[in-house]
Amino acid sequence: MEWLFNPDVWIAFLTLCALEIVLGIDNLIFISILANKLPKHQQKRARQIGLSLALVIRIMLLFSISWIMGLTNDLFTIGSLGFSGRDIILILGGLFLLIKSVREIHEKIENSDSTLEANIKNITFQGVVIQILLIDIVFSLDSVITAVGMVDQIAIMIAAVIVSMIIMMMVAGTLNNFINNHPAIKILALAFLLMIGTALIAEGLDFHIPKGYIYYSMAFAVFVEIINVKIGSRSSSKAK
Repeated sequence: MEWLFNPDVWIAFLTLCALEIVLGIDNLIFISILANKLPKHQQKRARQIGLSLALVIRIMLLFSISWIMGLTNDLFTIGSLGFSGRDIILILGGLFLLIKSVREIHEKIENSDSTLEANIKNITFQGVVIQILLIDIVFSLDSVITAVGMVDQIAIMIAAVIVSMIIMMMVAGTLNNFINNHPAIKILALAFLLMIGTALIAEGLDFHIPKGYIYYSMAFAVFVEIINVKIGSRSSSKAK
């Protein structure tokens, strides 16, 4: 237990918490967009179940570190390109995100309000939870591999994952309302998921795109949109 009083351990813990939160933002956005398709009284429950599943999956993966590390070994090669279990999961997850995001954007742009309402009626709570579970597995794998690369003690990894998930559960409602109240932000969020899906596929093909570039570009786009919203609200208030 001496490591509890080691400042380096606490620095690693706080750094890992911050990284887990950043890596969890895309997961949280996806969960919020899917949950928004459900009736109002089911949305909070869907978000809580989605984040709880993400927490359970990450902890289970942390207790299977040897198996996780085995996923990085090539299963087969095509030409000079090797494919591991992790690569296959990332590619499939990226394709799932791309297809889902494109369909969501298409619905928002092409379909009428009545068509959107009809589509929402066909969506079930179980169906949303299954989709959340699938993408949780992909994002959790990325998160756990990051944790394993940073810290040696599994207790610190689990503590960081739990703390980050608690924080995300606390902000999930606020993020959900913000996305709901600003349609342009919702399109930006879907565009963000398109970028993440592309990055996952590229990662699976051994082409690494630093996520900092993706998060920075998305943060800048959201910042510009927030300024537009502020200007629009001021203009409407002056008009009144």
